Amino acid sequence: MEEKYISADLLVNMATKMFIAEGLRNEDAQTIAMDLVAADLRGLASHGVSRIPMYLSRIRLGLVTPRPDIKVTKVAPAAILIDGDNGMGFLASHKAVKVGVGLAEETGIAIVGVRRSTHFGMSACYVQQAIDSGYVSLVFTNSSPALPPIGARVAFLGAAPFAAGIPGGNESPPYLLDMAMTVIARGKIRVAAKNNEPIPLGLALDSEGKPTTDAAKAFAGVCLPFGGAKGAGLAMLMDLICGLFTGANYGGDVKSLYFDQSEPQNVGHTFILIKPNLFISNEELRARMDEFYHRLINLPKADGVERIFMPGQRESELAVQRRVTGVPISKNILADLKEVADKYNLSMPEIFG
Repeated sequence: MEEKYISADLLVNMATKMFIAEGLRNEDAQTIAMDLVAADLRGLASHGVSRIPMYLSRIRLGLVTPRPDIKVTKVAPAAILIDGDNGMGFLASHKAVKVGVGLAEETGIAIVGVRRSTHFGMSACYVQQAIDSGYVSLVFTNSSPALPPIGARVAFLGAAPFAAGIPGGNESPPYLLDMAMTVIARGKIRVAAKNNEPIPLGLALDSEGKPTTDAAKAFAGVCLPFGGAKGAGLAMLMDLICGLFTGANYGGDVKSLYFDQSEPQNVGHTFILIKPNLFISNEELRARMDEFYHRLINLPKADGVERIFMPGQRESELAVQRRVTGVPISKNILADLKEVADKYNLSMPEIFG
């Protein structure tokens, strides 16, 4: 697929203008724009600027509140509940990490539940926010049906990712895990379909329950859980702890971003923030992270392996590289973005020519 390399700053500026044009506050628009481009920088095009047309469409249809009144309620000494007011999930989630870190500073550990939210983009954004504050974090979300429980052939559970982070040491990168419950993130199948590219067998089933390499048919069908029953079981946990537990939609009721425009999604998220020096000092934690990293990267390597990485390290290094080279955006996704720019009369010759 033909691609064009565009600087991250230009993409952030473009995305910010597009969300402002649909009625978002300047600061909120920039927050979302930076998160989307962060995904593209890390190589997760499925959660990057390719989603802008879909997000804007849902705002325009009244399914997402452009200027949400996000409410924060302390429900226990170390617990907070956030009502996202059906705004962009990015906003309620960044608020959740911020207030969670503030509470954990006093209590040592804090849990924040979020309901009446929407798709919150790349989970790594919130883990990185916690890492930047020096905090350990666990991030959970549910999502619209994408995969079947073991024994079923229809989607019921979300691809709902789990993410976690631990700050790095003086010589080691942080631990940053961000993984979907599917063999491959559903958004990656969507991007393959957008670019008319096939997918490998074993990732998804079509709408008739048959294995397929056709990305469009796979996107209209169901994804397969990683590890069989193990992945499906974790996907169920995401739905229970984020949807049922917080008062958000659950059990197949989270509305699809792509196929259901009947009402707001009511996605649920759960964030756990942990003070890093809860058991040992910050200095000792950093030293132990350095020792762990050195042991990790010096392990005997499997045949053909040149480096052993900490989770999230490859993506972080790619982001640094793309800050210099620019972000590759396919011609089909660029065409979609140009339609948006034209709709709002946004002149962006540096991107679209």
